[in-house]
Parts: sequence; structure tokens; C-alpha cells
Amino acid sequence: MAGKNLLNLESVSKAFDIRPLLDGVSLGVNEGERIGVVGRNGGGKSTLIKVMAGIEPVDSGRVAKANAVNVGVLSQIDSADAGALVRDVVLGEKLEHEWARDASVREILTGLFGGYTPVLLDREFESLSGGERRRVNLAKLLIGEYDLILLDEPTNHLDVEGVAWLAEHIKSRTKLAVVVITHDRWFLDEVSEQIWEVVDGKVAAYEGGYSAYVLSKAERSRQISVEDQKRNMLIRKELAWLRRGAPARTAKPKFRIEAANTLIANEPPPRNENELLNFASNRLGNTVYELHHAVINAGDKQLLDDIYWNIGPGDRIGIVGVNGAGKTTLLRALTGDVKLSGGKLVTGVTVKVAFLSQHLEELDPTWRVLEAVEKVANHVQLGNGKEMSASQLCEKLGFNTDSQWTPVGDLSGGERRRLQLTRLLMDSPNVLLLDEPTNDFDVETLTALEDLLDSFGGTLLVISHDRYFLERVCNTFVGLLGDKSLRELPGGVDQYLQMRHENLQTNSPAANKSKGSNIVEIKTLKKEIAKYERQLEKVDEELLTLEKAQVDLAFDHEKLSGVMAELAAAHLRKSEIEESWLLATTQLEELSE
Repeated sequence: MAGKNLLNLESVSKAFDIRPLLDGVSLGVNEGERIGVVGRNGGGKSTLIKVMAGIEPVDSGRVAKANAVNVGVLSQIDSADAGALVRDVVLGEKLEHEWARDASVREILTGLFGGYTPVLLDREFESLSGGERRRVNLAKLLIGEYDLILLDEPTNHLDVEGVAWLAEHIKSRTKLAVVVITHDRWFLDEVSEQIWEVVDGKVAAYEGGYSAYVLSKAERSRQISVEDQKRNMLIRKELAWLRRGAPARTAKPKFRIEAANTLIANEPPPRNENELLNFASNRLGNTVYELHHAVINAGDKQLLDDIYWNIGPGDRIGIVGVNGAGKTTLLRALTGDVKLSGGKLVTGVTVKVAFLSQHLEELDPTWRVLEAVEKVANHVQLGNGKEMSASQLCEKLGFNTDSQWTPVGDLSGGERRRLQLTRLLMDSPNVLLLDEPTNDFDVETLTALEDLLDSFGGTLLVISHDRYFLERVCNTFVGLLGDKSLRELPGGVDQYLQMRHENLQTNSPAANKSKGSNIVEIKTLKKEIAKYERQLEKVDEELLTLEKAQVDLAFDHEKLSGVMAELAAAHLRKSEIEESWLLATTQLEELSE
């Protein structure tokens, strides 16, 4: 049964310049609903969120919010007041012993930051990296007392582990309503019970998660005219992969398996593995890369030690790992940009590598998109007798005929990244190294990229926090767990997350203690915590008395000086007790797990 209604849009329209982004949109959000929002970049998704939050006024129509409903917003721009500390942003005016005794708050801090981190909380927000800012604002929203949260790309800057934690946390909050814009289709499938697609100013609603959305789109495609045939073919192809390549996905509620099987009865597999392998062998030979007892450092820090890794022709490998474990450095070592500190690298004679890094290539801003691509080549050979022109490849990656004449200087960050990838592919590489290739791509562009990579017959190595993309384009996985080793992962990303969980449990203080000693320590800690709480109550009473005296003695400077000294000493004493209380509470939490 649906919960109480929280927010409604009634015939809402919103345009910028002369382009309507929302046109007569009517929809609503109820308590506990989890809704994913998809659509083309620039199509109105963020505008929809801003209108729902009251950040953007509507041109016509009405936004109605139920009384006493608290709405929180995570935008794509992470900001805070000048000089604000992280603790100010995340915790507001809550006293340390008040929030730290809350298990749900500690669980959020652990999930997003790895635990209670006083050093992070005392940093200025402006000094944080983009990824840290995103986590801080996420923590603020999740800790806050909201009925509805609106999230615009919450998984940006989160690794695979962070995305998995966020999905589980949101699912555990049964009364919290969530509307989320994200290009992370795995996250959409895990979290969403309904999908809103924003297209041509309208919002179409689909029941279920991303898998059910793909099925519904495929069903509708049978009734659409021939002009959309190409797009519908991609939808059916992805549906075929969902059914055959990831059957666990399709166990979601409302995913109608019989209808799916009927639609894909004549759909071939996404990739003909034998055909691709033969093509790759012809161009690459038997050797692509081999690492023998390799040691890889970043400055004085050793990242990987005694690594043996054989990468063959036609391999499609996903690389996952903790931040700072050396994923990008490993790829750069394969290209020779980073020299091995020990061991040996063997590179195949015929290897022609293309490396898409996280940094955007500087291009002449006066070039047109098509011109920038044609400066590399006019045609590209995809293998198996397939050829594609520069214009066709541009269109494949989201640059239609009109946008191919857009000056490079006018492109957004996501468009520049697409252009960078297009130029790399035009150079006919037989080895592709992709470092976070999906950043700033919308769902339709991601689907087109996956379709293109299905045709690529060379060797593919991918680092990505986009789990869906990894599982879609890669056949095998390796993991870097931060222990200087490289692990084969026959069980894929699920195995990596399980190994990370086991490592964290093994290395936690609680794991190193026997059950008997735990019981004794738990009793001792509980007594200490009770003692600290009694001391805090007394200090609070003392502070109230001194603050009242401070007001009464405002004009007696001699006595006021003594009261001020007592106040400072009381505040210091309270801070010391709070720190002791927090330490004991954290230890108790660890021992109780």
C-alpha cells in the first residue's frame, strides 16, 4: 500500500530561452517511494529536481508539498558557507556526544568515510577534493531528518564499494522517499522501484527498476514507427544481455520474463566471442602484455609487489579496487608511462594501444567536432569487414549531424570526453585502456558505447566505478585490495565486495579479540560510558550556572573575569569527557559487531 503523499507536480511547464524542458508535467511522490530518473544530458532531469525542490520557479502549473514535509537536495555542485568545517556541514549544531551515540550516524560515517575521522571533520569544506565534497554532502542528507531526498548524480566520485553501500543504505530506509538522477544503471536497478524517463519535455513512468524499464521500452518499440528502428535495436540488444548475461538482474519484481524471452527469441548474443578472438589474434598475435614479478611504485610508496599477469588477445578485463591501490598507475605501467621499479614488462610487437585517461585532452577550441575527429582519420576499421566513417562514429557516440559542426570550445565536459574517446577509436587501436570512460555520459550514450565496444575485436582493459558498464563489456575481472597484490576474480564484482568485507572484518579491532574477553570489555566499556554521561550532565549544569552568572555580572569586570576563566575550564573539561565518551562508544560498537 502506498504511503502518504509528499509532493505533487500539477501541469508544470518550464523552459529556458525558447526550449521547453518540462511541458505540462503531472506526477507525485509518496512516502517510501524510490524513483530513478533517466534521460539525455540536457533533457531536463536536473531541472525537474530543482522544480520539485523549489529551487527553480515554474513557468506555469503548480508544485504542491504536504504540510511539515522536509525535502533535502543533493545537486551536482557541492558547496558550503565560506570557512565552514566539515563537521558544520554534516552535523550542524549537534553536540559531539549527542550524534556519536547514534548508531545510524556512525554507520553513515563508516559507509562514506571508513569510520569516525576527527581529522576530516575538522578540515575546511573548501579544501576538500570533488569526491570528498560529494561524500560530505551525501552524509549531511542521510543524517538529516528528511521525508524526501532528491539526489542528482549521487554516485559520482564513489567507487564500486561506496555505490554498493549507498544502495543498501537507501533500501534499508523504508519510510524515506528518494528521487535519484543517475547514469549508474546497476544503482538504478538496485534502488529504484519506478523509473521516470524525461524526454521531449514529458515524463514517462515505468514500473520496476532499470531492467524492467528496458523491457518496457522494448515492448513499446514494437508499436513505434520504422524511424526509431536503430534505437529500438539497441534496446532489444541490451534486453538480451540482461536476460542471458546477468540472470540475477531479471529476478527483480515486475520484470516479466516470459515477455522478455518472446522479444529476444531471435536476438543474437551481444558478442560472437570466437569471431572476435580470431580477429584479435590476426592483428595482435599471441602476446599483448605480460608482467613478470613486477613492482610498481608511485613516488616512495609501493603500490604493487611481485605481480605476474598475462593479458592475451581478445581479453576483456574489468579492474576494480580501493582508491589509491594503483589501478590507474597499473594501466600507465602497461603503456610505459610509468616505469617498473622491479620485474619485467613484455609488450606484443603488434600492440597499438589507445589510453582514455581521466584527464581531458586539450584541443583547438575553434575546431568543429567532425573536424577534430577527421584530423585523426576519415574511416576506422572495426574488424570482421566492418568500416565506419568519422561522421558515423560521431553519431554513434551522440554527436548528431547538427552537433558535429559545434565548435570544440562550446562543448560540455561530458561532450569533450565523448570527443576524446571518438578520436582514440578513429586511430584504429587493437588495445583499449579505459580509465573511468563513463564519466558524464547519459544512459543512451552508454548503451551506444557498449554496442560499439561489442564490435571491438582487440583487447580491452577497463577501470570504472560503473558496475553495470563493467559487467556489460568485460568477461573477466581482477581486483586490487590495497595489499600490493592483484587478484583474479572469477566471481566478478560480487567476489571483490565480499573479499573487501572479509578484509575489513579481519582487520577490525573486534576481530582480534576472543569472545570471552569481549564480554568483559563490553561490560567495562558500558560502565565507563555511563560514568562519562553522568559527568557530562554535571558539566552541562555547571555551564548553565556560569553562563547565567556571566550575564548577571556583565558590568562587574573583576568578577566577570573569574567567571570567564571558570567557563573556559568547564568547556575544556567537557571536551575532554566527550572525547573519552566517544572513544569508549566507538570501541563498544566494534566489540558488539
